[in-house]
Amino acid sequence: MVAANEMRRIACPERDDWQQTAETCGFDFHTIDGERYWDERAYYAFTLAEIENEIEAATTEIEAMCLELVGRAVDDEEYLTRLKIPESFWPFIAASWYDDQPSLYGRLDLAFTGNGPAKLLEYNADTPTSIFESAVFQWTWLEQAIERRIIPQSADQYNSIHERLIEAWTKIAPGAHLHLTGTAGNSEDLGTLAYLQDTAMQAGLSTTLIDIEDIGWRASGGFVDLDNRDMKLVFKLYPWEWMFRDAFGSKLAEAATRWVEPPWKAILSNKGVLPLLWEMFSGHPNLLAAYFEDDPRARELGASFVRKPLYSREGANVALVSEAVPFAQREGPYGSEGFVRQDLAPIRKFSEQFAVLGSWLVDHTPCGLSIREDETPITGNTSRFLPHAIL
Repeated sequence: MVAANEMRRIACPERDDWQQTAETCGFDFHTIDGERYWDERAYYAFTLAEIENEIEAATTEIEAMCLELVGRAVDDEEYLTRLKIPESFWPFIAASWYDDQPSLYGRLDLAFTGNGPAKLLEYNADTPTSIFESAVFQWTWLEQAIERRIIPQSADQYNSIHERLIEAWTKIAPGAHLHLTGTAGNSEDLGTLAYLQDTAMQAGLSTTLIDIEDIGWRASGGFVDLDNRDMKLVFKLYPWEWMFRDAFGSKLAEAATRWVEPPWKAILSNKGVLPLLWEMFSGHPNLLAAYFEDDPRARELGASFVRKPLYSREGANVALVSEAVPFAQREGPYGSEGFVRQDLAPIRKFSEQFAVLGSWLVDHTPCGLSIREDETPITGNTSRFLPHAIL
């Protein structure tokens, strides 16, 4: 039996017009390959104490540890080598750190059962998606669910993401022109870019949205858009490790472009930070034991662990192993750079669903929560998004 003051999953009626509402506000990827991505047939309930003392506090603590790690790694060849970051980009990354180039946002994925501290699974530090549904659509659900008496009138939500994004843009580049780029052919990526473009415009920035394939290079130096306009400030929904490999990667250090997320986020978006954090803060209650797979100390995890590639998206090439036998895994194209092993997290099942919490940071400040659930413990691209409420 779950105590009344613990995280719980509560079944509820869905709004009969939720699909129309989603499409009206541009949330056109609410269904993926005919399956629900957004699912409001249930919601996750928390107490205010859980949010403040367990999730928000853990997020603050983990972010501080991560920034301390970056400060150490940018000047440590051993760290950067273990992370498999190409040596030619080390000065570029270090310069962005020492120039205090700002971060807009990130998402910590946490295992939290309602009984014991939240544990870091990984940090989506560079290109986190699901920001629109976290910031806007689940807030719309909360308001309408209260109005329609689907949830208690006193319900609230841990969610100031939208306001904080607007505030962050005003600090990053007040009144500037912002280019936003990514793979425009992907509906989720395009939706994310469009939403962040809207927050920037609300902050007073002028904007241009451009597919990353359409970015050009001026012979005299500098990235330009299709109108031959200099790209001085660019938000990119495109991973740093891909940019380093791409044809224009060699031009990155030459350009005067300021990138959001900044190059130093290439350190934190790498699963190799999990063993590095464990080395620096071994035994910390919000961390899981983790090691590089080629480290002899990885044997300390025994025959049960999670195996993750240094670079991966949407749970690809992740395997959960129990007594040397994989019991859950996802296929994918990643793994050539190597793997880490992480202790199995205590992920609790709610109504036969495994729930992973996404704890959002904007300008390094915890400010919101998203929840993805799946029949397997590995969160993937089609894992469902469920709203939450504070009761």
